Amino acid sequence: MNILLSNDDGINAGGIRALVRELSTLGDLYVVAPDRERSGTGHSITVFEPILTQELEMNGVKSAWIVKGTPVDCVKLALGKFLSEKIDLVVSGINHGPNLGTDVLYSGTVSAAAEGVIMGVPAVAVSLNSYQEEMDFSFPARFTRNFIRTVTRRGIDSNTMVNINIPALPLQEIKGIRITRLGVRNYDNLFEERKDPRGNTYYWLGGGVRKEEQEEDSDVLALEENFISITPLHLDLTDYRLIGEYKQVFRRYLDYFDGNKP
Repeated sequence: MNILLSNDDGINAGGIRALVRELSTLGDLYVVAPDRERSGTGHSITVFEPILTQELEMNGVKSAWIVKGTPVDCVKLALGKFLSEKIDLVVSGINHGPNLGTDVLYSGTVSAAAEGVIMGVPAVAVSLNSYQEEMDFSFPARFTRNFIRTVTRRGIDSNTMVNINIPALPLQEIKGIRITRLGVRNYDNLFEERKDPRGNTYYWLGGGVRKEEQEEDSDVLALEENFISITPLHLDLTDYRLIGEYKQVFRRYLDYFDGNKP
């Protein structure tokens, strides 16, 4: 198996290093990761400036690159330029902090996985529910390895994208696994106004997570109740309910244009 590993916390993050140790036992591992933390970049790409890269050596890795760009840049470069080998799976993480609910739209971790699917490769994003500087990624990395073994044995479709969130708890305190859907995840957007030494105004974004009612099968509730959350995702954002409704609402316009085709 050929695995591409990336993240949004940077090449030196503890989460990606833990995954290197575990995933190198599954096959040939390739690492392409940002030069520094790129959290919150979502699915952004670099288009108006050059993307600087550097190849490096990593133990347990067939080849590795540092990219001065976004997580999506990393996956694009890996699959579109650096690697001639067919990649069987993209893995992104392990992220410092959870990626739940609407977080997936902001997350560089999840976006790196999504780019894999866009480019025809199934993908897994993994996050640990802690922002502490010193975290033990050993169990999350082992769990990720075992998850990959399980899903690849039964076959994995190129459209597959899975978002995993793991409690930052000792193994004996984790209650189990839940297969979940995206929950409700909103923030209090607090903008602190400041002045730079030249008197220019700038803003610093802060604010915590709001407490929201959650459905029983949500990823947010699973993590709150000390379960590992496994959420299958897809990239189709179409609201199929509204398609039918709008066909009725705009029927006379549709009929008009249909009747005036050349």
